[in-house]
Amino acid sequence: MRVITQQMLGGPEVLTVEDAPEPRPLPTEVLVRVKAIGLNPLEARLRAGEFPLIGRPPFILGWDISGVVEEGSLTYRFRPGDEVFGMPLFPRAANAYAEVVSAPALHLAPKPASLSHVEAAALPVVGLTAWQGLVDLAGVTEGDRVLVHGGGGGVGHVAIQIAKALGAQVIATAGGSKREFVEGCGADEVIDYTAVDFTEAVRDVDVVLDTIGGDTAERSLAVLRPGGHLVTAVAEDDPALIATYEAAGLRFSGIAVDPDPVALRGLAALVEQGRLRVHVQETFPFERIADAHRLLDAGHLRGKLVLTV
Repeated sequence: MRVITQQMLGGPEVLTVEDAPEPRPLPTEVLVRVKAIGLNPLEARLRAGEFPLIGRPPFILGWDISGVVEEGSLTYRFRPGDEVFGMPLFPRAANAYAEVVSAPALHLAPKPASLSHVEAAALPVVGLTAWQGLVDLAGVTEGDRVLVHGGGGGVGHVAIQIAKALGAQVIATAGGSKREFVEGCGADEVIDYTAVDFTEAVRDVDVVLDTIGGDTAERSLAVLRPGGHLVTAVAEDDPALIATYEAAGLRFSGIAVDPDPVALRGLAALVEQGRLRVHVQETFPFERIADAHRLLDAGHLRGKLVLTV
């Protein structure tokens, strides 16, 4: 089995391909023959040692997978040959940059028939983050005004579609070059953050979904209606920010995304209904993982990057 490891801290040029024994499934786990792997900005931070969530390098990165069940034991959920996708084990290491991954059956869902493995691998982390933020935490309902920061990114472009499926009016911030793309995702209004201060362009928002970080979360306080709700995927544990929102009588929630088969099936249902598509900016063969990470590091992506195996 080929796996991606890192020998030292530094840039993607130190990523190498090595041999490793194939994993064996434990009870209630399945062995997945991986067809595609989604990349996420968090993985670049882990690789660089900036966010030691799973320890210090060397380690195997990756969570988003789509593939075919090869073997399972003591689980009724899947049989060999079933096509599945998911985000196993997060935030523990899933070792997904590999040809074969052992994953809890509960952390996977049937791959939507209308999605390729590439598209399915791009969906779990961003889709679950958006779903858990908008559905589980914010409880977005029909008629809500939702502001999505970073509408052209991985989480953002999926969040726009989920919010629209829930019946919300969606405003999104994005660079001017992404306007057409973000409008194509269903945003009712797009604010070019390079030309306009969003705090002057929008008011009376029910829910803000922050995927940007920096001072965006604090500045978003100004656009929320009384009792409004900030959901952030990047400043979830900032005590000063939480105190600021609570003092203003506003709600604050941070997303620490979890494997969730119910939400995965919800995402799959939206896909099958034609209400959700995940955009893949570029695919790379497994051997070009370093090139993929260089592009990931550069930022300003439209949607996701995916490795094919």
